[in-house]
Amino acid sequence: MLLWSFLIALGLVLAVAGGVAVYLWNGLRPVPAADAPVRFTIEKGMRAKDVAEALEQHGLIRDAFLFSGWMKIKNEGSRFQAGVYDLKPGMTRDQIVAKLNAGEAVAAEAIHFTIPEGFTVKQIAERIAQQGKVNKDNFLEAAAQPDKWTGSVWTKSLPADSKLRYPLEGYLFPETYEMKQGSTETEILNKMLFELDRKLAQLPEDWQTTLQERGLTVHQLLTIASLVEREVVIDEERPIVASVIHNRLKIKMPLQIDATIQYLLDKQKERLMESDLKVDSPYNTYLHPGLPPGPIASPSFKSIEAALYPNETDYLYYVTKKDGTNSHLFAVTYSQHQKNIKLSEKNAKQ
Repeated sequence: MLLWSFLIALGLVLAVAGGVAVYLWNGLRPVPAADAPVRFTIEKGMRAKDVAEALEQHGLIRDAFLFSGWMKIKNEGSRFQAGVYDLKPGMTRDQIVAKLNAGEAVAAEAIHFTIPEGFTVKQIAERIAQQGKVNKDNFLEAAAQPDKWTGSVWTKSLPADSKLRYPLEGYLFPETYEMKQGSTETEILNKMLFELDRKLAQLPEDWQTTLQERGLTVHQLLTIASLVEREVVIDEERPIVASVIHNRLKIKMPLQIDATIQYLLDKQKERLMESDLKVDSPYNTYLHPGLPPGPIASPSFKSIEAALYPNETDYLYYVTKKDGTNSHLFAVTYSQHQKNIKLSEKNAKQ
């Protein structure tokens, strides 16, 4: 009798153990294989248990509870990386975990946009908005909120000057950008600020020492570079025009740069009128000596280089040749400059 009782109990234990074994085997084996991948997303902050449940919901594993238990035993799940994944049904547990640990996510759809050299903050906002990448007003709003500027170390020393039309004018580097689809206005803004820092780091190693020797801040450097950018087309002339600006600043002579007036007018005029030169603004370099409060556009790397390392000249004047070459005539004296102006006017009539 005791033997029968023992055998019955043993049979029950073996039956339960067999059932558990079958349950574990079936719950942990891969789902049926399929060629078409299933797109699956791990959000930031998801726990391993949440990932397991999402995997089960997407038909990629059979049992989230068992998968979670297996991960605990294997000490897995803590290294999963957020992202969008394409997982094929039929993958083993180890294959799934390895892919999530490696962060082998699907490349996010990218957006591309190009900011030309010499664009203003307003033009940049309009350009990106036209391409459907951002909301123009939101972009300009972000560009006016210092607490959102995390892309550049140099914005921390940006002067708190109420005279600045747009605080980040000149700091958003002109370049072709690639970013994730859905990037916010602030993210795009900071990407452009980061690019400025990256470009400044490509200047010669002595650039900050040279800047100090010239008695300039980065803000003033970008301001001079922006003037060069808006005045010059030919690269070879950038350091020459920069020398004119430095020479005038040295003797406290008004810069009288037309580009600063154009900046105030917002719309490019083919010919400035006498009345335009009298616009009451700190940016008007005809009325106010020295540099304007800040940059008037986003300068190129070549203009930044020219502003930092200008040619050594005695030039104080320049005028466009107006002969279709986009080049200038330079002069040391006012009388020479007057002759150059006459030559320029003659070229324009031909």
